[in-house]
Amino acid sequence: MIIKMNKSKLEKVNFYSDILGKKMSMLVYLPECYDSSTPMPVLYFLHGRSGNENIMFQMDINTKADRMIKNEKIKPMIIVCPRIENSRGLNSSLICKEVFDFGDNNRIVNVGMYEDYFIKEIIPLTDKTFNTIKDRKGRYIGGASAGGYAALHNAFRHQNMFLKVGGHMPALELQLEDEDKLYFKDMGVWEKYDPIYIARNNNISSDIDVYLDAGDKDEGRFYEGCSILHKILREKGINSQNYIFSGNHSVEYIQSNIEKYLKFYGD
Repeated sequence: MIIKMNKSKLEKVNFYSDILGKKMSMLVYLPECYDSSTPMPVLYFLHGRSGNENIMFQMDINTKADRMIKNEKIKPMIIVCPRIENSRGLNSSLICKEVFDFGDNNRIVNVGMYEDYFIKEIIPLTDKTFNTIKDRKGRYIGGASAGGYAALHNAFRHQNMFLKVGGHMPALELQLEDEDKLYFKDMGVWEKYDPIYIARNNNISSDIDVYLDAGDKDEGRFYEGCSILHKILREKGINSQNYIFSGNHSVEYIQSNIEKYLKFYGD
């Protein structure tokens, strides 16, 4: 399905994930100047735990990208919003399934091989379907809330694949909580995916660009995790930016700052 937005396009790509064993989808923004002869960089933007690929519309990403490209504030790029469900982008279970969290949140948690799904299916499918720059120099990743957490661990665990990463009010928790144990069977798995632990205990590519931000009234106090991660990265000589903007942990917070994020990726 193709949705025309002026002369840019939004394409809904439906496909069957062999890794997850079910139908999935992603929304792809193609700028007005997209054609089959000139490869373009790609931004993968990941939604939070209660979202889906429609974060493209919720955050008005496509229309703001249109305007910024037209005004030459950013370079043209493809933007992909894949569905990752409430998974945090983890390889949390060999069998993909929904688990009900009976705690205070009363929510559905999706467990499965979601890291493999993103790295081994979403990215290759995008590169096969669209005219992309097929290396890390033209590949960026970012996300909001749980999607920001997923963007950071994907970038740090697969440093050969991404040149820029953004965590926007990223769900950087400072300790393993009971509600997290549906994803993490033990501390070893928690540490394997925790962006702060990865950055502290592993080498990070010196040429990766990192953008962190959270609201000053963020209910999860995720600005604390951002500050810790930023300090670790800066001490290692990584080009990291960290901001505290006005707002709480909300859709409105991301909407009010999305142009700043696009400027980072498309500059």
